[in-house]
Amino acid sequence: MKATAFVIKRGDTSPGLEYQLSVYEPGSAVLAGASARFLMQPYRDASAPLTVDAPAAIHDVDGIVRYAWVEGDTGTAGTYRAEVEITWPDGTRETFPAAGWLEIRITEDLG
Repeated sequence: MKATAFVIKRGDTSPGLEYQLSVYEPGSAVLAGASARFLMQPYRDASAPLTVDAPAAIHDVDGIVRYAWVEGDTGTAGTYRAEVEITWPDGTRETFPAAGWLEIRITEDLG
């Protein structure tokens, strides 16, 4: 089943993006000591440079990774693919989602 796209207007920095990691188990501290990066690029161009490659916040209590948009992240309307890269305390990396990408749609604004 395909996940719903995250939609935001061009130039907006709110709301932030939240992604529930599939490794989370209620009551566990599976993300303790891990770090996260949010990566995003234009959907149809795998050779395009990343539009976003930045740290994201981990909320271990509920297994959610949060990315707070900064000025410029949403400056160009279009469809983007994104993923969250977790670096575990032992230095290994895991990318979410494991299959496919998160879909981000930046829509035109009036001003």
